[in-house]
Amino acid sequence: MNRAVFLDRDGVLIEDVHLLIRADQIRVLPGVPQALATLANAGFHLVVITNQTVVARGLATEADVQQVHQELNRRLQAAGGPPVERFYVCPHHPSGTLPAYRIACTCRKPAPGMLLQAAHELGLQLNASFTIGDRLTDIHAGARSGTRTVLVQTGRHRDPAIETTESMDPNLQPDRICPDLPAAAAWILSVA
Repeated sequence: MNRAVFLDRDGVLIEDVHLLIRADQIRVLPGVPQALATLANAGFHLVVITNQTVVARGLATEADVQQVHQELNRRLQAAGGPPVERFYVCPHHPSGTLPAYRIACTCRKPAPGMLLQAAHELGLQLNASFTIGDRLTDIHAGARSGTRTVLVQTGRHRDPAIETTESMDPNLQPDRICPDLPAAAAWILSVA
């Protein structure tokens, strides 16, 4: 079975420092490398899906974001974890500062575009996959793509919804709520 765990970046893998633009701002959350290792060892592809409005706001370039992801993978591996197989980034924002990125796209969560793209490119079975995020927009993207969803409480899970042009179902709930990624990984392994 070709299955994945789709992971939001900020608030799931690393501390959400709000508008992270440099690799030296990365703080890997406790237990993340080991949790990723257990998921990879169980045969899951590890795929990050992340909205990065810092690009649309002109605070960082797409190349800057890529450098952050390279450093994140380096740190995960240095701590004994596996690298993230693929990073999917939405650089858009409906109110972005830079006109080229100020669009209503199909990739910005809660839209499922990044998950659908990953499924197509990696040949993934979405109904056998999971999405882990710290915001309801992550949960909506996962549910809309057909994955099971986990909300972790290590990031901005209590914050108001992000700005989006997508409608969101106020009654949608995650399949599971966990305190952190290690607990989410344990639940996934218990039901997968």
